[in-house]
Amino acid sequence: MSLKIRLSRGGAKKRPFYRVVVADSRMPRDGRFIERLGTFDPLKKKDDATRVVLDTEKANAWIAKGAQPSDRVARLLEALGVGKREAQNNPEKAKPKKKAQERAAAAAAAEAAPAAAE
Repeated sequence: MSLKIRLSRGGAKKRPFYRVVVADSRMPRDGRFIERLGTFDPLKKKDDATRVVLDTEKANAWIAKGAQPSDRVARLLEALGVGKREAQNNPEKAKPKKKAQERAAAAAAAEAAPAAAE
């Protein structure tokens, strides 16, 4: 059984509110969970103390047992000083797509053509 520390969504439409829970990775996002660790309210200001309320001792205990935090939860934990999140880097995603490459090649060819005519 692989455990995840992840967000479970609550709140009304366009007014999200999340609970930080430990759940089996096979369970639905808002479904059954093992333990609730805290809350996250993204609508509050970033410097508000009640934006992220998390029991860091329980989070450390679950991570020690092998629970894997999701990317967003890892960011929240890092902000609270609980863990270190490794930076993700995907240089392939940053490259221009096919049409943008074609436009850049056409622009470069258009600049080179008047220079060659002189």
